[in-house]
Formats: sequence, C-alpha cells, structure tokens
Amino acid sequence: MATTNSLQHHHHSSSYQHHRHNLHPQSHVVPSSLSLKHPTSTAPFSSLICSSSSSSSSVVSAALTTNASSVTAETSTEFDVLATHLTNQDFRKADEETRRLLIQIAGEAAVKRGYVFFSEVKSISVEDLQAIDNLWTKHSDGRFGYSVQRKIWLKVKKDFTRFFIKVEWMKLLDTEVVQYNYRAFPDEFQWELNDETPLGHLPLTNALRGTQLLKCVLSHPAFEIDGDDIEEAEEAENRGVGGKAKTKDTTVFKTDYSF
Repeated sequence: MATTNSLQHHHHSSSYQHHRHNLHPQSHVVPSSLSLKHPTSTAPFSSLICSSSSSSSSVVSAALTTNASSVTAETSTEFDVLATHLTNQDFRKADEETRRLLIQIAGEAAVKRGYVFFSEVKSISVEDLQAIDNLWTKHSDGRFGYSVQRKIWLKVKKDFTRFFIKVEWMKLLDTEVVQYNYRAFPDEFQWELNDETPLGHLPLTNALRGTQLLKCVLSHPAFEIDGDDIEEAEEAENRGVGGKAKTKDTTVFKTDYSF
C-alpha cells in the first residue's frame, strides 16, 4: 500500500496565521474548507491636489481630477490583485489570492469563519467564479483554471484519485508495485508555467476535510458547457454493460483519501 504523506496547503488556525494542506487518506469526507489569508489592503487613490493662479482654472482642474478618480474607482474590481499576480506569472501568489477571493465571495459567514463549507459554494455567483477562472485560463494559455480541471475530472469519470494523478497532485513512487503518494506543499508543486507543467495543476483546492468542496466547485454551473455531461453519458454507454475498465493488479489507487 502507498505510504501517506502530507500535502500542506494554507489551512487556517483560529487566528488565520497558519495555512497548510494536509493529505490524510485515512480521513473520512466531512465538510471541506478553503483557507484564506486576510485581505491585502488596496492601493490608495491619489489625493486631489489642485493649484492655479485663477479660481476658474482651479475649478476645472479639480473637476478633471475628481472625474478621473471616479473612473478609476468604477473600473477597479475585487479581482485586480489576482489579475496582477497572474499577469506577472506569479502563480504561487495567485493561488493564495484565489483562496482569499473564494472565501470573500462565499459570504459573510465564510469570511468570519476563515474558510468555506462545501454547502456554501452553491451561493457563489456564476459571474464571480467565471471571473476568477477566466483570469487563470487567460494568463496560462488555457492550461490552468477550474474549467480546465473540470474537463479532466469528467474525463476520468469523476474519480478523484485518477484526477489527482492527472493534474499531478499525486506523484509516482519509486517502488516495484505502481503506487502513488500525495505531494508535499509547497515544494513539490510546480509554480512555473512551461512545457513540463501538468494541465490543470493550478489553482489548488484544499481537501483537508474531504473532497466535497472540490466536487462542488467543479460541479458549479459556472463551468458547465453544453454537451459535456451528454458526452460523459455516451462514453459510459459505449463501454457497455460489464465493460468497465479494470484496474491492473500492479496499480494501487487509494479510494479513502482526504487532503
């Protein structure tokens, strides 16, 4: 059997000072959580400074500056920090900011608690989740994002063990029998985008208390595509009765897992 490891991933204590992932295959599925760092302060808007020899020019200058500030305020969004990290290809910080945003958009209870219950995912708006996902896919050439992970999850028939292997949240052990173990956070994850980076590797989702949270995120209407469930059903039908692929005896897949 595969030895268990820890994937420590930003899990909050009551003071929200410590964030880690833990991989504990023995754990049973209970309400999942996402960790969150306290929101970073936004950059202050420039102060209004007007100086002129005439009162009329001062009024014009003040009006223009005020209007510019209003435009800036209107165009700034809560996703700007995430956009900045992704534009800079800083995927580690983008991953942390994504967890912070998910708690924020999950509602006041999640913010006070410091993590998201899987049951709260359904209350997150389609627009907010799509905004996060669009930024990830845009700045990763379509390699990262929840929508990318959903396609992989459906492809492996919603089997989370196989999903973890596909996105390389699990690694192959150097043993005679084919076995996999969970990666340790953060050193064993890939934070750079290159040809070797697994499809769907980021963003990470903490499943310390089970896989329900990740399941609810990947099942959210924000990521549904017309026909993807139909395609899944057709593939299942094509396998036929009794045509389910059998796992080789030399491969060990853990079905009781939590990270």
